[in-house]
Amino acid sequence: MWYAPETEFAKVEDPWRVGARLAVVHAITTGVLSLDDSCMGPERTVACELIFPVTASPPTLAPLSLGNVHLGFPVVQAALSGYSDYPMRAIARRLGAPYAINEVMLDQFLVQVKDTHKNRHFLFIGEEEHPVGGQLMGAEPEQFSAGAVRLVQAGYDVIDINFGCPVKKVLGRCRGGYHLSQPEVAIEIMQRTREAVPPEIPVTVKLRRGIDDSEESRDNFYRIIDAAFDSGLAAATVHGRTVKQRYVGPSRWEFLRELKQHLGSRTLLGSGDLFSAEDCLNMLQQTGVDGVTVARGAIGNPWIFRQCRALCDGLPSPPPPSLHEQREVIREHYMLAETIYSEKRCGILMRKFGIKYSAMHPQHLAVRDAFARVHGREEWEAVLATWYAEDEPGQYPAREVHIGNNGCETGAK
Repeated sequence: MWYAPETEFAKVEDPWRVGARLAVVHAITTGVLSLDDSCMGPERTVACELIFPVTASPPTLAPLSLGNVHLGFPVVQAALSGYSDYPMRAIARRLGAPYAINEVMLDQFLVQVKDTHKNRHFLFIGEEEHPVGGQLMGAEPEQFSAGAVRLVQAGYDVIDINFGCPVKKVLGRCRGGYHLSQPEVAIEIMQRTREAVPPEIPVTVKLRRGIDDSEESRDNFYRIIDAAFDSGLAAATVHGRTVKQRYVGPSRWEFLRELKQHLGSRTLLGSGDLFSAEDCLNMLQQTGVDGVTVARGAIGNPWIFRQCRALCDGLPSPPPPSLHEQREVIREHYMLAETIYSEKRCGILMRKFGIKYSAMHPQHLAVRDAFARVHGREEWEAVLATWYAEDEPGQYPAREVHIGNNGCETGAK
């Protein structure tokens, strides 16, 4: 079901959804919930279907471009600290993502890092990845632009500025989301970065909707985002939460809709609470953004991009990948990791991915515990042999799996 104006409500036969609809209607009419409050989590679709008419026709989505870099399909993988390295990005691309962004790097680190075999994983780009984005953050405008040049030299096709990280340690060092409180510095960073990066390489920016919900914060946000496009940036990605919210509470999609109306033809991508293919398509339809970036929802479920493409093609929502399908992707992910990490480090690093993948297994908790004990390839293969031998149906991850802080510290270096 997809949202479109002047259409009749679709019929919903599922009893849970019918009950939830009635409960949300009552809450809204009695003032217990506002539209913004109700459009969140698994209730978001239920509540918003009550207010936005729906139709059975698939959405018509315009192809997405970042400046002169054409991406096509408008559902991409976000930068994920500690996760979106080459192996994760490659898997996402193979399963339908048209674009992915490297985990955020500190400008200071980029300027100082040596090109050694031990460090190769930080800036490694696979041949099949292009176009690929490199994200950075920092505090000082001059050093920030130098870090951006280092990303260009490494081969990234798009340079992304991080003004969105809400982690306390990052904010304390005047990086990430802190810049939303100091428009002058933020604007200088964007201008210097755009001037330092070759004109054929697009520069984009990632922001949250402000430091907090104050009027001053809102004014600062609009000043920064308008200056971004005035400075020649190709696109902006905006997360519907404030920096103060971190990862708690709803992402305000209504703000994204207002912002897109303000920006007009300028390219805007939305972020926040995208944990299923339906979420991605709903954000595109409800807010009018030009694209969406999937963050936590893609960890352990790279199939989300393939699912989005199927829905956009008017096909039924694909079933979760079977255990054999999962097994092949999980095995391939480990093999890719072995190409850029040492044998000893690879096993320990891949535990977190195995834990996330386990959410798609019907015996989630037992499989999670098995992956958590992995030290190397032999044990990784043993988990696959034990828990993925029979080709049983998989399951989509519960939304609760994604709750938590995937901060910016790990990739900051």
